[in-house]
Amino acid sequence: MFSHVMVGADDLDKSREFYDALIGAIGGHPGRTDEKGRTAWVHNGSVFMITNPIDGQPASCGNGMTIGFACDTPEMVHAWHEAGLAAGGTAIEDPPGKRENAFGALYLAYLRDPAGNKICALHRLPKET
Repeated sequence: MFSHVMVGADDLDKSREFYDALIGAIGGHPGRTDEKGRTAWVHNGSVFMITNPIDGQPASCGNGMTIGFACDTPEMVHAWHEAGLAAGGTAIEDPPGKRENAFGALYLAYLRDPAGNKICALHRLPKET
């Protein structure tokens, strides 16, 4: 069901040090940081990430956090997005579509739920050969 969990942090270096230790204690590897300063840890098929909030405001419980829902196809991402809009969600960021970053090619859609929580649907696109 879930593809990843992302939480906001103001001091990314301190947070990375903390999570490197925490995740290392359970057998994980140090996090990888992309060009936007986001750090991700991949362990046992799960991804945990930290980031500065995109809106420039201080991190808080929820600000900078994204809960990602795994989808099997790009069509499922669109269906998720449309159902969310129909049920009272609000479209945010770019329209559903392909994004490329340090973590590979992804097909994503973002919403805020009625309470304001940031959520996304994510389909990992196959590597091109």
